[in-house]
Amino acid sequence: MMAMRSTSMFAPELKMPGTHSTTRTQRRFLDLHEYQSKEIMAKYNVRVQKGYMAESAEQATAVSQKLVDEGASEIVIKAQIHAGGRGKGHFDNGFKGGVHLSTDPKKIGEVAGKMLGASLITKQTPPEGQKTLKVLVHEAIDFERELYLAFLMDRSFDGPVMVASLQGGMDIEEVAERDPTAILKVGIDITTGIQPEQTRDMAIALGFEGDAIADAQEQMTNMYKMFIDLDCTQIEINPFVVATNGSVYCVDAKLGFDDNASFRQKDVFALRDTSMEDPREVAASKADLNYVGLDGSIGCMVNGAGLAMGTMDIISLHGGSPANFLDVGGSASEHQVEEAFRILTNDPKVQAILVNIFGGIMKCDVIAQGIVNAAKNINLTVPLVVRLEGTNVELGNEILANSGVAIITADNLDQAAVKAVAAISA
Repeated sequence: MMAMRSTSMFAPELKMPGTHSTTRTQRRFLDLHEYQSKEIMAKYNVRVQKGYMAESAEQATAVSQKLVDEGASEIVIKAQIHAGGRGKGHFDNGFKGGVHLSTDPKKIGEVAGKMLGASLITKQTPPEGQKTLKVLVHEAIDFERELYLAFLMDRSFDGPVMVASLQGGMDIEEVAERDPTAILKVGIDITTGIQPEQTRDMAIALGFEGDAIADAQEQMTNMYKMFIDLDCTQIEINPFVVATNGSVYCVDAKLGFDDNASFRQKDVFALRDTSMEDPREVAASKADLNYVGLDGSIGCMVNGAGLAMGTMDIISLHGGSPANFLDVGGSASEHQVEEAFRILTNDPKVQAILVNIFGGIMKCDVIAQGIVNAAKNINLTVPLVVRLEGTNVELGNEILANSGVAIITADNLDQAAVKAVAAISA
């Protein structure tokens, strides 16, 4: 896979990586906390501030004192959640700001006590926010300019791309929308890797001078090595700065990793913090199911993403609202079907369940038996509408009819949606 554009020319256009939405979506990439990202970066000689993670006010005070004893003049404390905009956020206990500075270790401990255990709400979290269970305490550094630097995979370049901007320390998506020429990017030939002339050109374009040019180049090279070695989908440094001591620092970091690489990046994926995720999605992933939570009242169980989208559209067409997207895949077992029902019924918003299965590799009789077992084992109390089609459909319908379970059957999707909406209205 090779970059298809010149590696020595900057291109202003950019499709920026997505940010966390205020509505829950299916996990596609592994997210790490900032403290975890910085620990990994330090192993690759990417320069970050010296700091420590703390899980209590007492720990935060202790590590703050340690940093002061080691020469830090000011301390930064940051709430650790999987969302941006922490500094401008607020906690559900009324405390303002997920990022604070102080020269007093005791003050840092007091701030930690107000953060830990409370939910931080930002523009990038769900409305209820995310609970803060850890804080990062690190040294503060003085700098004059805030830059932006990232490595990511870009389809338009058929491979890795280095992205940068002189306008760092702010929402880079807003920068790209307001002034596309403010974004610089250069494609990297993945077969040869990043080249010295590329890092030098980028360093100069970002305004580095003198010895800082070579230092910035070294940081870029080390970041790219980490990007490739760890199968990253994104390394985002915002801001990327030159401190008053002349050294280049990566002040804030966001790393992304593709789930497809989990089999060879076991140490990285072991860092996954499921407390930051929708528990329904966590349960689904453990059962090898795909789940996306929505805001409606009709739980959907289907096999195949296209069928899921069609099912949700038909439900909406008939005046209902889907509560989720749950795809059991093409070869689900009876056990997986039962787990799918458990996930659906654990959502208090679900008032009815619609199962829409097209049996191909996965036979309708297997699904039917799984549905019956699940309905009995979990003591299903909401209306259940089932539409089966495909391999062994007659046998599947026979299993449903003889199950003794109150199952509403349908001959086609349109009919199933009408019956599901009616079941809620009854």
